[in-house]
Amino acid sequence: MRFAVLVGLSALPLCAATCESLASSLASPTVAVTLATPVEAGKFTVPGPAPAQGPGPYGRLPAFCRVAATLTPSADSDIRVEIWLPLAGWNGKLQAVGNGGWAGTITYAALAGAVAKGYAGVSTDTGHSTPGGEFAMGHPEKLVDFGYRSVHEMTVLAKAAAKAFYDADPKRSYWNGCSTGGRQGLMAAQRFPADFDGILAGAPANYMSHLQPWSLWVPKAVHETEASYIPPAKYPLIHKAVLEACDALDGVKDGVLENPMRCHFDPKVLECAGPDTSACLTTAQVKAARTLYGPATNPRTGAKIFPGLEPGGEMGWTGLAGPQPMGIPVDTFKFVVHNDSNWDWKTIDFDRDVTALEKKFAGVVDAVQPDLSPFTGHGGKLIMYHGWNDQLIAPRNSIDYFNAVSYSLGTARTEASVRLYMVPGMAHCRGGDGTFNFDMLDQLDEWVEKGVAPDAVVATRTNPTRSRPLCPFPQEAVYKGSGSTDDATNFSCKP
Repeated sequence: MRFAVLVGLSALPLCAATCESLASSLASPTVAVTLATPVEAGKFTVPGPAPAQGPGPYGRLPAFCRVAATLTPSADSDIRVEIWLPLAGWNGKLQAVGNGGWAGTITYAALAGAVAKGYAGVSTDTGHSTPGGEFAMGHPEKLVDFGYRSVHEMTVLAKAAAKAFYDADPKRSYWNGCSTGGRQGLMAAQRFPADFDGILAGAPANYMSHLQPWSLWVPKAVHETEASYIPPAKYPLIHKAVLEACDALDGVKDGVLENPMRCHFDPKVLECAGPDTSACLTTAQVKAARTLYGPATNPRTGAKIFPGLEPGGEMGWTGLAGPQPMGIPVDTFKFVVHNDSNWDWKTIDFDRDVTALEKKFAGVVDAVQPDLSPFTGHGGKLIMYHGWNDQLIAPRNSIDYFNAVSYSLGTARTEASVRLYMVPGMAHCRGGDGTFNFDMLDQLDEWVEKGVAPDAVVATRTNPTRSRPLCPFPQEAVYKGSGSTDDATNFSCKP
């Protein structure tokens, strides 16, 4: 081994190779390294326009070796990958970070978070550089790259890069992602169980063939007629009525429902007795609200397609029930099912179109296989989390998958390897009325490294300042009866 010569860098690690030499050592017929250069501490700049995930803590980053590569596992693949290798203080582990939506970009902020904690980090754009779903039309290999191949190929390359640079394999490899990133994590556990030792999967969009039609079921309900639309100005009215009916069910009146499944709120209590006003819901609006709380169903068979939104999350309804539907489900049916950029979302058939999408996404994008024994069999650990107020992915989808895993593995093996945390009041991945600041990656690392299974995880928020324990499902945080209800120590997790 020898010292890497890095002019202008204060931290010089003992490495097996220079950063620049990775350009040739990692190259192969399916891997083209386009950049391999050291970056000084605090000097990284996001290339091109600032991505949607925000500027990130780049000014506090340590020095690292930045490797960019293009992977072509198929003739139609164009997978961009970035690997960041700390020049000093590497913790000996790899952290792969996930994407959101249709991806299309490297998640630089998440990469920065990984490297700041001492990990070697890696991210991919999943095989395209466009924000929508048009990339998939007529390109089945690109859909495969988005669905699962890009993450696996990225992970294989990142492990090889760490081996070449540090002359040591990563002793642990972790996945960390939410939404699409949560789906990617579950897909890795199901399809490539040896890729990761631990997976953190938040609000997973894993049942995409059912999530996307539900994401149009919601706007179709509020746009059934002109009278059905619920203006956002009425969301506080509905939310207030929900809290009045259900906030105290968990023993604490704090504006957050600990378990919305205990709340059986009927929006009919708000129905107008006379003309439509800002203080009531019309009959058509009551019907639409009931539809939002209920599951999407197949009109022919009555089978559930996807769970509904939960009581307590009304302030986020504009995400799916606003003036226009989200672009992701519209693109899914335009470019994956119908191959027609002019397809009208209002014409969706919740029987035939869902069946067609299931065939396209089965085994490629859907990550719903409950048998995780190949993953847990080598000691793999999985932590899932999902906000009860999630406005984009119905929270019970995670419960449905967790229950399926538990049924497949059995209770004992599930408790030994899989945890689900439902986060009261949290919106999609973060934010909302609840305590949504928490770090479960450290809990995952402790579980993998030391065999210490996570129990209650303390979460916090400010304005108001509050801490609460997040409990492994199906347990809930229960107030002990004394002390501040803003202090986690005054709660305990109970079935």
